[in-house]
Amino acid sequence: MEYVYAALLLHAAGKEITEENLKAILEAAGVSPDEARIKALVAALEGVNIDEVIEKAAMPVAAPVAVAAAPAAEAPAEAQEEEEEEEEEEASEEEALAGLGALFG
Repeated sequence: MEYVYAALLLHAAGKEITEENLKAILEAAGVSPDEARIKALVAALEGVNIDEVIEKAAMPVAAPVAVAAAPAAEAPAEAQEEEEEEEEEEASEEEALAGLGALFG
């Protein structure tokens, strides 16, 4: 992960992502650089528009239309379930208060 961070740091600084620059960043961070990993990263990033990749990664994913539009028949059932859950929570709170009352008189 530190190799990717080093590449992103170079990109943010407007520096070219080269093997030498990556090695310098990693050494400055106290990481013992692995030449093979550095070469692989430089090769993988060749021709990649990092700004475009970051922009796409940062965009929220929209829910599909079919999932977003829930059938109307399900809404009343969900509302009824929520009401039942609320009633159960209220009942358990009352039981807890009654138990505390018994402890403290």
